[in-house]
Amino acid sequence: MTKTRSPIRSNVGLKAVMAVTGIVLVLFLIAHMLGNLKVFTGETSFDHYAHWLRDIGKPLLPGVWFLWILRTVLVVAVVGHIWAATLLALRARAARPVKYAHRKKVRGSYAARTMRWGGVIILLFVIYHLLDLTTGTLNPVGDPSNPYGNVVADFAPERWYVTLFYTLAIVTLGFHLRHGAFSAFRSLGQQTPRGERRARNAALVFAVALCAGYLVVPFAVLTGLVS
Repeated sequence: MTKTRSPIRSNVGLKAVMAVTGIVLVLFLIAHMLGNLKVFTGETSFDHYAHWLRDIGKPLLPGVWFLWILRTVLVVAVVGHIWAATLLALRARAARPVKYAHRKKVRGSYAARTMRWGGVIILLFVIYHLLDLTTGTLNPVGDPSNPYGNVVADFAPERWYVTLFYTLAIVTLGFHLRHGAFSAFRSLGQQTPRGERRARNAALVFAVALCAGYLVVPFAVLTGLVS
């Protein structure tokens, strides 16, 4: 008897996993960016927003349970996204076991060719970001009762290297999102040359807008606009 492969482990199933987890992560990125932008409304407003996040779900959920549920969902989404992408990449490589001596380079965007190491940079940044602004371990202030102060101290001019690393990670994320959004738009039926151009432009606009929304905060602190 031949062993039946689970539908979720088929190529179609893996692409579905990537799509669903990708949507979850993108929605989080948008919500997180909008929350970050509240730093421009002032210290009191930003701190109120940060503390409000800890109170979501009360009294139905005790303490910061909502945040831990959200973190669990995000971890599952990240692991599922990486797992599906890795399996698809390995299968694509296995489908071409013979290397040709003279093989033309496959046409592809810069983002498509750098998705793997880009994912590593993003993963390292997420780990650092959690230790910095979530647990406060690597933050100069690290005071959970003073979220605004943590952000300002984190991107202070003397800590320019943190802003540099943050920028590198966000730009890498932008390439990742651009490629992912383009692939998603194509999957929705944008297969004609005109449709592909629209999909490519829409993906670029989305990625640039999201990156700008994230980068404006550290650079505002670095230049003294937020202090």
